Amino acid sequence: MLTAYNLHPDPAAALQLVGLQAADVERELILATLRATHGNRTHAATILAISIRTLRNKLLEYVLDGIDVPPPTVHEAGAPADQ
Repeated sequence: MLTAYNLHPDPAAALQLVGLQAADVERELILATLRATHGNRTHAATILAISIRTLRNKLLEYVLDGIDVPPPTVHEAGAPADQ
């Protein structure tokens, strides 16, 4: 599992983030993690080390901003707070 302790990004890749707003980088990381987990919010929150509530609140914010958010996995789709 990738952790902050073994994360050594390519300096050239990190330089590409310079000038971007932190909120934009965070949004893209969250959405990329959600796509990688095939919409599994619980798994994505675990990978990101944030609570499922925080993830759901951020996703709701993205939806309200008109950003396309991957749908939840089938077993999570019935959860009343999923966005």
